[in-house]
Amino acid sequence: MNRPYTICHIFCALDGAIVGNYMYAPETTAAREQYGKLRATFNSNAILYGTTTMLDFCDGYVDNLKASQPINREDYIVASQEKNYVIAIDSLGKLAYSNNCLVRHGIKQQIIVVLSTKVEDAYLQYLQQLKISYIFAGETSLDCEIIMKKLKEKFGIERLLIAGGGYTDWAFADAGMIDELSLVLAPAADGEHQVSVFQRNESSRHSSITFTLKEVQQVNGNGVWLRYTFNNAKK
Repeated sequence: MNRPYTICHIFCALDGAIVGNYMYAPETTAAREQYGKLRATFNSNAILYGTTTMLDFCDGYVDNLKASQPINREDYIVASQEKNYVIAIDSLGKLAYSNNCLVRHGIKQQIIVVLSTKVEDAYLQYLQQLKISYIFAGETSLDCEIIMKKLKEKFGIERLLIAGGGYTDWAFADAGMIDELSLVLAPAADGEHQVSVFQRNESSRHSSITFTLKEVQQVNGNGVWLRYTFNNAKK
């Protein structure tokens, strides 16, 4: 396979929401903690987030950037001793960082940013100054298949977790780039119109995606862990 084996690992409410008040209810704490512990069982060396989800881990949005010179649209790869990565889908280059690594759950992760060629020169210069790796995957919309191929070829990523948001989850699933869904259900719902596990956009190839059930387990805190394989996954 010319891409990483990929698992979409998500914590959600019983109504499918991946954000909302339910996340702060004391009754969901144990299930949420279990979701975090399960992440380590997949033995992945990278995790991928959409732009909005990545905001929880970076330094907000950039502003007032100025480029000193034009920069070619070529992948920029920083050699590193770290073989664990966090990947940010950030088509137009909006997110801010203080350095080229994040430390989460005691693990140091090298940052990789995925961009379109429409990104401004100033943002590329900004990433280079911080020694943050970036790759290109399309002119306007991002090609998920190109992203996956580059992550394996250029960084040696063999197993990858995708952890939201809903549009990112769907984009990679729609392209056949996800092998497995790991869904931890919290014993709660808030009924709000929030982003769900999968959010389809107008450019989607599929009107629906089907799954094959792999495993069901009850987890701490009255949660349920569902594991499915994607029927449309490309091998």
